[in-house]
Amino acid sequence: MKLIKLSFAVFLAALFFFACQTNINIREDLSPAELIQRAQEASDRNRYKAALQYYQALYDRNSTNLDLVITAEYEIAFIYYKQKRYAEAREGFESLLEYYNTPDQALLPQQFKRLAEIVLARIDEKEAQQNRHRFPWQKRET
Repeated sequence: MKLIKLSFAVFLAALFFFACQTNINIREDLSPAELIQRAQEASDRNRYKAALQYYQALYDRNSTNLDLVITAEYEIAFIYYKQKRYAEAREGFESLLEYYNTPDQALLPQQFKRLAEIVLARIDEKEAQQNRHRFPWQKRET
């Protein structure tokens, strides 16, 4: 009986591991709106890996459309923020804000600039709070 329980536990662990590692199959005929919708649905279900794959597909398939590139970059950085991967989120938001340091910034979707600034400020607050709770000899995580 113990062998059966152990085998079942190993099976469940393997199933979980492979479920988390698999790439989703994203149809080539999906429109940008459909990619965004599926990414948002995946994110709402905490299926962040799938959401990241949809947003990456949006980015890759629309690399000449700056509005869609900015949308994808913002959403990818925000998923990292939701996962508390603050260094990656910060890098993504800071990269995104570089688009707004150009003469064409007025033509870009302004909501992502403002949202990125807000989330960066929240990351700063969270990192400051974490640093207040560290002992002097503990190094800051990067």
